[in-house]
Amino acid sequence: MSGNPMRLRRSQLAVPGSSEKMLTKAAASAADHVFCDLEDAVAPSAKAAARETIAEALNNLDWGKKTRCVRVNDIGTQWCHEDIITIVEKAGKNLDTIMLPKPLNAADVQFADTLLSQLEMKLGLTHKIGLEVLIEEVEAMQNVAEIATSCARLESMIFGMGDYAASQGLVMENIGLSEGYPGDIFHYPRYHMTIAARAAGLDAVDGPFVDFKNDAAYRIECQRALTLGMVGKWAIHPSQIEPALDVFSPSQDDVDFAREIIAVYEKAAADGLGSVGHKGVMVDAASARLFQNTVNRAELIGM
Repeated sequence: MSGNPMRLRRSQLAVPGSSEKMLTKAAASAADHVFCDLEDAVAPSAKAAARETIAEALNNLDWGKKTRCVRVNDIGTQWCHEDIITIVEKAGKNLDTIMLPKPLNAADVQFADTLLSQLEMKLGLTHKIGLEVLIEEVEAMQNVAEIATSCARLESMIFGMGDYAASQGLVMENIGLSEGYPGDIFHYPRYHMTIAARAAGLDAVDGPFVDFKNDAAYRIECQRALTLGMVGKWAIHPSQIEPALDVFSPSQDDVDFAREIIAVYEKAAADGLGSVGHKGVMVDAASARLFQNTVNRAELIGM
């Protein structure tokens, strides 16, 4: 939504909320965004203790400029409401976003939105805690436009292809890898979710790639996501941070050329021209708008 802060999400690093050691390493990493996990990475018997561990990490570690996020359990579980309440009450001042997995419709997101609003009022928080949602069920993909416009605190949508593959009954060995299929098996859901996210003014982010030793394949998946308009991809291992940052960052040459094209268009428009040729490129309002996306990405990075 337009009123939400702009955040870098080129690399979203997953870290188990039960591991103080891994949380410490995550805070010192180069990732733009770290989500401390209370869901899949934490056993049911360890979830209560993990809440305390995450709160301590949020309050006491130096996270630099990273987006500090906690992935809670989904609202169909016994843990979701207490995850949100405990984390926000104990560390809300040092929390940027909550990541909500498996919402199936707008009402699921609105549950978290209402609970966060109540907590913010109770605690007198001076900033609004953002929401990020994982689209990882076929029902959610059918309702993705409804979910995208469910509340004003929603900032991003993430394609969780692991659970999504299971939900749709896809047959694959490695989550995130579409070898053997003629084309990208995840092209449609990625594309569909990204359209819904962009239409609502949200960031679209690609989910996990489990074969973290396969750098070349990971980079291909990052490039596919970028081409469709996504702003970043998950890193389930620190080795995936650098390639994601690399792929989702424009080169300086690309940024310089984009700024040059925009300047050429602005001059042409001032001279009363609708289009003009420049270095083999036809520059008009549409091309200037396209190159503006590169400039916007660069400015968010600080280029």
